Amino acid sequence: MKEKICIVGLGYVGLPLAIKLSNTGLDVIGYDLSEKRVTELMKGTDSTGEIEDTILSAALKKGLKITSSEKDIVKADYVIITVPTPITSSKHPDLTHIKSASATVGKNLKKGAVVVYESTVYPGLTEDICVPILSKNSKKKYLVDFFVGYSPERINPGDKIHTINKVVKIVAGCDKKTTKKLIKLYSRITEVYEAKDIKTAEAAKVIENIQRDLNIALMNELSEIFERIGLDTHEVLEAASTKWNFHKYSPGLVGGHCIPIDPYYLVHKARKIGYKPQVILAGRSINDYMPYRIAKQVLKSLKTAKKPKILVIGLTYKENVKDLRTTKTKDLIKYLKKQGTDVIGYDPLIERETAEKYFKIRCIQKLSVEKGFDAVILAVPHTKVMAEITIKSLTQLLKQDAVVYDVKGILDREKILTKGIRYFRL
Repeated sequence: MKEKICIVGLGYVGLPLAIKLSNTGLDVIGYDLSEKRVTELMKGTDSTGEIEDTILSAALKKGLKITSSEKDIVKADYVIITVPTPITSSKHPDLTHIKSASATVGKNLKKGAVVVYESTVYPGLTEDICVPILSKNSKKKYLVDFFVGYSPERINPGDKIHTINKVVKIVAGCDKKTTKKLIKLYSRITEVYEAKDIKTAEAAKVIENIQRDLNIALMNELSEIFERIGLDTHEVLEAASTKWNFHKYSPGLVGGHCIPIDPYYLVHKARKIGYKPQVILAGRSINDYMPYRIAKQVLKSLKTAKKPKILVIGLTYKENVKDLRTTKTKDLIKYLKKQGTDVIGYDPLIERETAEKYFKIRCIQKLSVEKGFDAVILAVPHTKVMAEITIKSLTQLLKQDAVVYDVKGILDREKILTKGIRYFRL
């Protein structure tokens, strides 16, 4: 008899995992609280854009089940929880989703089942917070009637190269038997690394994103220093990269639901044990300031314009994703508006009505429909965006002596300067 797997949470993490496991021949149920999400998935459409419709439809035909009925969870031998772990407005861990999912799973937990958490958390959370919720709601005894493991998600949204089956999966169980089960399960889809214990696996995940956050923060701070000296950061980095052990990162906006969020989970844990982190929070402070720094530089260059008309291109938190959560373009736009500018947005990946409601600005559906901009800020260079932008099309958007702020330094600076356009980049 085939083992049954239930994936709880069918977002950018849960859906790809459900499909990969289902494709190995396992009996997989995908559960999501949102009936709207379940309905669209059952029709073979993933609105996040992570999974192509043809791949989803094929998985459904092969037997992948999608449901919004929590009663289906009770059939599962393994329940894998992949819900979001955001932060509150005061930058503390928001455990609403993971607690709720744990309670739901507990109420529908099969005796002998293994519950696996993939959500990013601080070390100790799985066993200190989630296990008691599972025990209380299931009325079952931990390590006797049910077991727990942790295997952090490592999906990079929008990345079609480092997909789930090409990234090493860390696994850890509450005991040796459970760990062996998880190794066997995840080995069906990718290479597996056995961590010493659940806390070690939790810590490994949270520091992955903290390291990236700090590396980008260093580049952002260096770009501020070099700008004041009169140096081009990109040219400095190119020169430094000729040394074998120099690790090249680029300055930029840091948004999304992982990198700017996860550091606060470890900060929370550190404070609970009496330690006040400094480097982690310094990095967060630098990265959070970047939208304002960009906006101020653009406004300074346009100080003679009465009410500057500014086009912000790319509104999501990163290239080639449809996700607006914690996008730093929101802070950028909000500040520009507050300074009395006329801000217009463009993002081919987002429905115009959705973008207008979220950012509270007017948006255009095509770059060619409007002209006369005092400045263009290329914030997020989606592949679709870059296919539209040429030096000619950019020139046609702008007034004379206008400004282009190329956040990631994607465009050809020299060609732009020859057109009499002022060019800036981090």
